[in-house]
Amino acid sequence: MVLSWKGSLAAIHVADRASQPMRALAEAQLVAGVGIPGDRYAERCGTYSGRHHIDRQVTLIEEETLEALARDHGIVLAPHEHRRNLTTRAVALNHLVGHYFAIGDCVLYGGRLNVPCRHLEELIGKSVLKPLIHRSGLNARVIVGARVRAGDAIRPVDPGELEPQVRAANEAHSLEPPHEVW
Repeated sequence: MVLSWKGSLAAIHVADRASQPMRALAEAQLVAGVGIPGDRYAERCGTYSGRHHIDRQVTLIEEETLEALARDHGIVLAPHEHRRNLTTRAVALNHLVGHYFAIGDCVLYGGRLNVPCRHLEELIGKSVLKPLIHRSGLNARVIVGARVRAGDAIRPVDPGELEPQVRAANEAHSLEPPHEVW
């Protein structure tokens, strides 16, 4: 059974290389099996590229998490500071592990929950490690590539909507096991 909900894509960000500033994009091409061309992880030159896994093609975080950090912890974290590629609105990312979902015409598969890291604290100079535990976003696979734009709708995808060979190729790969805080 597929959940019924609808959210939206609030922002898109990429970084050319490890530790480089994130830059905002109005739109981006997501490539199946790769991620966002030009982003550090698609190009395998990110901080954690040595630990590459299929589930780390794009990263997402909820805009509501940024609001909660400000409200509950007094930490203002701008969309370019969280180091995730896609910022969502009204999408419960923690529930998407092992599920297909679409952003516009692009189809993604929730790989594993992201974990906060000390590296992020070092880059931005803000104590976000503990407040982001269990709220640090989602790592995902790009299953069907397409251009996405800020404002695009995000919705669940029934696995039956996918071409059988696309679904089989994706499901031949197991999910990455969850990590402890890095």
